[in-house]
Amino acid sequence: MSNLKTLMAGLAAAALALPAQAESGWHLLNMPVGVSELSREIHEMHMIMLWVCVVLALFTFGAMIVAMVKFRKSKGAVADQTFLHSTRLEIAWTIIPVFILVAMAVPSVAKLIKIEDTSNSELTVKVTGYQWQWHYEYLDTGVSFYSKLAEKSNEARQLHSGVEPTSVENYLLDVDNPLVVPVGTKIRILLTANDVIHSWWVPDFGMKRDAIPGFINEMWISVDADKPGTYRGQCVELCGRDHGFMPVVVVAKPKAEFQAWLEQKKAEARQAGVPVAPTAQLDTQAAPAALIAKAE
Repeated sequence: MSNLKTLMAGLAAAALALPAQAESGWHLLNMPVGVSELSREIHEMHMIMLWVCVVLALFTFGAMIVAMVKFRKSKGAVADQTFLHSTRLEIAWTIIPVFILVAMAVPSVAKLIKIEDTSNSELTVKVTGYQWQWHYEYLDTGVSFYSKLAEKSNEARQLHSGVEPTSVENYLLDVDNPLVVPVGTKIRILLTANDVIHSWWVPDFGMKRDAIPGFINEMWISVDADKPGTYRGQCVELCGRDHGFMPVVVVAKPKAEFQAWLEQKKAEARQAGVPVAPTAQLDTQAAPAALIAKAE
């Protein structure tokens, strides 16, 4: 009897915990809204298409269920052998889906065009994938660096390291040198690789692109001006045995802070003997942001 009571108590506790667990994990069932213009528009389009599909599914499967229940053989229903063809119905169920598909395609194509439009970008960063790290180069500034898995995560992942992975903050999602970008700025990303195919992905930006050896892919990202912070992603192309240890970390700073960080990195590059070209400065006052003309 005591075992039965213990079992019942355990089941009751699990039942009480289910709603909280479901609530905490519910957001994982959908796309994140993100922190950029593109990610919000992609999420909005996703939700529109989802509800269109839900309505069509309810209508289609609802009609099927009603037909199967109401006109089943056990209720004496007999197939009508005289109704074998209807030109009007065939025209209707051809034209209506065409209109639905066109109505869904037009805004989708507009979003795809916008996703691929890297014009008027204010900053260009070249990203090169290596096994198993990233190389970031801010074009025309002389600033570049490698970004690899943070030492604490790298230590904890080693077999018999004695370090509990749960004790490491942002385990496998932290790096030694994150990519730093300004908020409220359209940033063009050029992607390539030096060995195998990689893929650069940060969920909060709503964008992913493959980094392919000998080929330049491009995309653009932005971070809302009111959402500076740290955003994490990963390489999502199987690139070798340590593929799971190749995170992407982006730190978005206010424009003034980013400019100060960039100047510091340029000074470090000069001390290291790296040629540094004069670069345009991000206008920290104007909105929307624009580049000041390059110094002569």
